[in-house]
Amino acid sequence: MGSAGEHLTFPMMPEASKLNSQMKHRSCLKRRKRTRFAVGHLALGYILGAGSAKLSKTSFNIPAVLVLSIVPDVDILIPFLEHRGPTHSVIVMLIVFMPFFVVYHKKAVPYFLALIQHALIGDFITGGGVQLLWPLTTQSYGTGIAIRSQTNVGIEWIAFLAAVIMMIKTRDITKFFQTHKSNLLLSIPTFTTLLPTLASFPLGVPLWLVPPHIFYTIIFSIAIILAVPRAFKAS
Repeated sequence: MGSAGEHLTFPMMPEASKLNSQMKHRSCLKRRKRTRFAVGHLALGYILGAGSAKLSKTSFNIPAVLVLSIVPDVDILIPFLEHRGPTHSVIVMLIVFMPFFVVYHKKAVPYFLALIQHALIGDFITGGGVQLLWPLTTQSYGTGIAIRSQTNVGIEWIAFLAAVIMMIKTRDITKFFQTHKSNLLLSIPTFTTLLPTLASFPLGVPLWLVPPHIFYTIIFSIAIILAVPRAFKAS
């Protein structure tokens, strides 16, 4: 018997130790599964949005396109939703966008492409697959390229550089340094994806993807800061 000031300790049973280890492993996998990889999505969203707008000879809102490019990952913030499930379904996206096509016709195309590329291109290429045809089936589709692999890092860098070059060539990058109220929309990817990724410990993305994240964070932050006075002035 121990004294009143002592704590009795008992050795952990092998089964309990094994169960505890499995729970920690699953928790680790869950955190990895919900890691935010925004570089490629933002880049492809802009490229397809800008490209389709030029082809259809319509204008488009850059912040709105960039926000839509990461919208499917809202499931990361909703506990009861499976990541890369319903919010990544092309069927759901088509249904949601039908009213916009009816009202805005071809003007809705850049925004739809920015949204659908997230699952149909980005998540299809890398990661553990995506439920493209939910609710018809919960089967996941994808190439099987690991999200943290050098192959994926290379793909994201190519998309990022292509987007930056396109922004510079079209002078779209200057719009981030103008006082547009719509630039406040950039607070969504900045505070829900970019900053949490950079501030996470251990780091949420491979080290090679940190520079693009920093670039986006700086550009978006400048755009937000410049837009704030305009928003207050308008109100």
